[in-house]
Amino acid sequence: MAPHTRAGLAKALTAPALALGITVGMAAAPASAAVWNSCDQWGNTSLGGYTLYNNIWGSGAGSQCVWANSGTNWGVWANHPNTGGIKSYPNSKKVINKTITSLGSLSSSYNVTVPSSGAYNTSYDIWDTDYDYEIMLWVNYNGAVGPLGTSQGTVTLGGHTWSVHKGSNGANEVFSFLRTSDSSSGTVNILPILKWIKDTKGWFGNETIGDVQFGYEITSSSGGLDFVTNNLTVSSS
Repeated sequence: MAPHTRAGLAKALTAPALALGITVGMAAAPASAAVWNSCDQWGNTSLGGYTLYNNIWGSGAGSQCVWANSGTNWGVWANHPNTGGIKSYPNSKKVINKTITSLGSLSSSYNVTVPSSGAYNTSYDIWDTDYDYEIMLWVNYNGAVGPLGTSQGTVTLGGHTWSVHKGSNGANEVFSFLRTSDSSSGTVNILPILKWIKDTKGWFGNETIGDVQFGYEITSSSGGLDFVTNNLTVSSS
């Protein structure tokens, strides 16, 4: 698995252009005209409290375009070659900015339509405000993809059973939770997962949770594939 190097837009905008060979191609928009679309490498916009990112961050990428009807209903058309290494992580982000102990709740519901071919995962990417720690929650995945680090066993938390992996990409610690069976819709209670990492495992302290991102980490999608977020909500108190 390629290292994760996308610690938010601030870092992405200052990073070197890794995918200089990108060929920009327009994808067919959904039948209902989208309120926003972009084929730019770092294309982004804010809609209804969510921020959408095209986020083509990996080397050797092909074409990718994102469209959005809202911050909670959006999708991506991607045509990345059948080669190794993560090419992109198009996502929708909500900012939390609360410490784990000050959170009364943190949960999210998702409903997606993903292709049966290609190599990708559909995942939450949760960051502390300093980007020292990355918590990934994979709700489905396909093809030759896998998590960083070593297996830490299986745990049932937040309404799902996960295979847990712990590692580092050289810039930050990565805790990956892979759902033991694929899911295209559901609700994840995120706060118990954070408390388990903090209190049960002691892998970090009372971190301030910044970004809760949800999207598609795409390694390959040769010929052009569609990834659709039919609905996404992130709620906290």
